[in-house]
Amino acid sequence: MRRRADLAALGAALAAALVLALAGCSSPAASPRRKVAVVAKSTSTEFWKAVFTGAEAAATEYNLELTITGPETEEDYETQNAMVAQAVADGAQALVFSAIDYEANAEAINAAARAGVYIVGIDSAVNSSLVRTYIGTNNYAAGCMAAQAALDGCEGTLRVGLVNYDRNSANGQAREQGARDTFAQSGRAEIVAGINTLSSAEGSCADTAAMLAMHPEIDILLAFNEPISVGAARAVKQAGKEDDIFFVAFDSNVETVDGLQTGEVDALIVQNTYAMGYLGVESAYKLLTGHGDTLEQTVDTTTRIINRENMFTMDGQKALFPFE
Repeated sequence: MRRRADLAALGAALAAALVLALAGCSSPAASPRRKVAVVAKSTSTEFWKAVFTGAEAAATEYNLELTITGPETEEDYETQNAMVAQAVADGAQALVFSAIDYEANAEAINAAARAGVYIVGIDSAVNSSLVRTYIGTNNYAAGCMAAQAALDGCEGTLRVGLVNYDRNSANGQAREQGARDTFAQSGRAEIVAGINTLSSAEGSCADTAAMLAMHPEIDILLAFNEPISVGAARAVKQAGKEDDIFFVAFDSNVETVDGLQTGEVDALIVQNTYAMGYLGVESAYKLLTGHGDTLEQTVDTTTRIINRENMFTMDGQKALFPFE
């Protein structure tokens, strides 16, 4: 009996030692997760919600602690700069960033990089040589694509109106320049008016309506991001010019997709928003794990033209609703 008791005690001691040994071993779950911060232009549009879905998917896959912030409007670069500084103060090790203002956001990004934070740019560039990789649309090419959609959809001489957002946003300016160059090269388009408006549906609607009233000859309209596309579509509808204006909009929104069916919108330039978020966070992970040398300096995500002919195809639906 004594021998059995000794064996039982020995077994219990070995089991306890094994438990202690296992508890002392580190595991991925027990280790602190790496911290990545996404600072976007805003958090309210469907464009950014799709970006965040991609970012969250990558964070889950790579076991990252992810925070997402952005100002209320796409003009508020000062709040965006404060959010960058706060992310650094909160211990972010990598920052995925889309600049509202190419110049005015630069010092905040440089300061974050000097503090040891890896910087990944998405969507809209910033004037900093410390950004390790940029992921987003080839915005000049997207502007060319928008103009070409109008040229392909209409015959004769075109009288064009352009609706853009903040003059200091790099992606908006590149899109407009691409459109202007493409129209000029065609030899059959005249840009009769161009405006910059607040990046909101309400502001864009009012400003577009005023432009159309001042230039009733406009028969081609281009708008270069989601909020102003929504507003411009409303202005076209309110003016009763669905049949008179060929409207090319940017990005996928419930209103512009509906407008594509009902006639206010004739083509959508749709960016791969999910990929921007996913690849942005994945790139941050690679930088944090010593694989930054595998990253390309620029990653061009796909852009597509969606119109009434292809909007209900499988590929068209995936482009319009990437977050689903």
